[in-house]
Amino acid sequence: MTEDIRTSLKPGMIVRVHQKIKELNAKGEEKERVQIFEGTVIAVKHGSETGATVTVRKISEGVGVEKIYPIHSPIVAKIELVRQLKVNRSKAYFLRDYKKKLKEVKVEKKAEAVKE
Repeated sequence: MTEDIRTSLKPGMIVRVHQKIKELNAKGEEKERVQIFEGTVIAVKHGSETGATVTVRKISEGVGVEKIYPIHSPIVAKIELVRQLKVNRSKAYFLRDYKKKLKEVKVEKKAEAVKE
């Protein structure tokens, strides 16, 4: 599943966010690379407006890390779906201190039309 799902993000989705990062090397040249952040969506704010944001959380070396990404920003190259967990809230902030395992929801893959 490598399609971009910016418009259909929901809390409980485990996603990979591809973020473009510009860096300066030792010579002073500007280089651009893509950094991937994989985590659980805990909040989607402002719907489909231009200023819409998504909060993604992951546990890194025993410490919780949250990043807020603007959905329509050119800095975010791509957002791809990994898995979907069952969550009955519009803001899944309870996942910050939730220790139990969540059930996984099956995600239907879109059938691509075969060109003959």
